[in-house]
Amino acid sequence: MYYRRKIILALLQSFEGELEKIRLQKLLFLLTKRQEKAEYDFVPYKYGCFSYSANADLTAMVNKGLVSETESHFKTTESLDYIQQLRPQDRQLLGTIRRLYGDMNANALMKHTYLNFPYWAIHSLKAEALLSKAEFEKVQSSRPQSDRIVLFSIGYEGISLEEYLNRLLKNDVKLLVDVRNNPLSMKYGFSKTQLKRFCEGLGIAYMHFPDVGIQSEQRQELHTQRDYDQLFAKYCQTTLIETRSTQQTILELLKKHQRIALTCFEANICQCHRKHLAESITQLPDFNYEVKHI
Repeated sequence: MYYRRKIILALLQSFEGELEKIRLQKLLFLLTKRQEKAEYDFVPYKYGCFSYSANADLTAMVNKGLVSETESHFKTTESLDYIQQLRPQDRQLLGTIRRLYGDMNANALMKHTYLNFPYWAIHSLKAEALLSKAEFEKVQSSRPQSDRIVLFSIGYEGISLEEYLNRLLKNDVKLLVDVRNNPLSMKYGFSKTQLKRFCEGLGIAYMHFPDVGIQSEQRQELHTQRDYDQLFAKYCQTTLIETRSTQQTILELLKKHQRIALTCFEANICQCHRKHLAESITQLPDFNYEVKHI
């Protein structure tokens, strides 16, 4: 079993085996904030901090019979003591979380996290009702905003779904432009349908332009930077010439949304076609904006 799932099971067991879904997310957030390396990342969602990955793990554990689910709660009746299976430092943290926050209901936990971590409340449906005017204004001021027009690019290799989405949010990206030829991924959250749903749930529009991507079979034998450079030289001589109209469409979307991001897999921009696509777009007659890789 993944260690991160043991954290969830131990958290449930430390609260008599059952927690409201909102309380579980908030308590898990507060626990991971105290870890040296967080087991889960979170995004600002409609009730504050929320981990899609933790929720997916919970669903997997429901399917395995380790956890049961109702509309409002998760419950475990596991006889194995997962608290004792945690690393000593995490076991100690779990005790701290139980002692500090064990008596707080869902609203109290929401308010506590909103006050102490206002960024994660920027999309909350309840923040205004739970906070004073001054407290709510602090949340509002935590919302990233910019009026500069920027063409971003981002890869999802090596980062969690939540970290990826936070990079978009913190750079005030309005539209994600998927430039993969094949928008499927073995990594949770990054296949087209999932990614579109997660982005739109956070107020980020999503569009897919497969014609500016590189087919999977062309990427099979890439071992050195020279291999990548040869692939991209061919890409520049063929695909980028053949897709001028799509590039112009992307430029028009940039003008409309002001802050858009081209996305593909690779973390290293020098090993991804989106670098060359972005450079090609900058050569269009009316491009006069900033390009930034995040």
